[in-house]
Amino acid sequence: MYLGVAGYGECEIRKIDGATVKKMKELGFSSSNIRVSDPQAVLDRDITRVKTMFADAGLLVGQTNGNYGGGLCSADENERASAVKFLKRMVNLTKRLGAPNTYFRPGSMNKKGAWFPHPENRSHAVFDRLVDSARQVCKVAENEGAMIAVEGGVVCPLYSPERVKDFFDAVGSRMIGLNMDPVNFVGNIEDAYDTISLLNRFYRLQEGRIVGAHAKDFRLVDALLPHFEEEVIGAPAAMLDEVAFLKGMQKACPKGHVLVEHYTVEKMPVAVEGLRRFAQKAGIIWDTP
Repeated sequence: MYLGVAGYGECEIRKIDGATVKKMKELGFSSSNIRVSDPQAVLDRDITRVKTMFADAGLLVGQTNGNYGGGLCSADENERASAVKFLKRMVNLTKRLGAPNTYFRPGSMNKKGAWFPHPENRSHAVFDRLVDSARQVCKVAENEGAMIAVEGGVVCPLYSPERVKDFFDAVGSRMIGLNMDPVNFVGNIEDAYDTISLLNRFYRLQEGRIVGAHAKDFRLVDALLPHFEEEVIGAPAAMLDEVAFLKGMQKACPKGHVLVEHYTVEKMPVAVEGLRRFAQKAGIIWDTP
């Protein structure tokens, strides 16, 4: 597996620079994601620049992430069509970059954001629209030979390992897989205190489907009602069994990119060092480009 990073500094495809890439390499990363605001505006010279810059630094181009919001499950057909078109263009761009996959954001019916809850998110209608959107994008992915990496979470339409499996079965394409991010699926006390069981449900139900991962951790806040916050990997309050996570990833996706995400530039070195300690315990030897 490759140790990578998502969202470190400025990683927009037309803005990322040599200084950022150099710093990522100094932190020990082998890959980085690439963010894209408008795939149609990306020129051949932009792609050549990024590929050359990464190759010169000894880094792999990682997952691509498009800024298309949460429209893939929208009831507004114009909004949904726009999101589908955007993601199709992301598939094309991902192939041109030689990236391992492009990120599929399920979205939400909540107009405040793609990762906010809404009572309709678990409805059959929302699920069916999401499946239809994925099938449209997968036609392009199958032609291009580019993978799509689906993420989910407890607040969105793909809210459990079982629901993710239902989604893959309904879409029915070999070009769509799971971006493993177990912290997103911690929604109750039982899962928080037994993350190994949650992880095992994913590794059992998504066998052969995992194409990469995001690495982070979480903590349970002391309060009357259950409340979870993201936490630095390796911090005393962190609760994810990172050893089980990494061992499962090594078995499920031995050539995948494990991207550390959601940490500031200041906290990133601490999080990376925490993940390295867990990797050592798990017997993981990170691959190099």
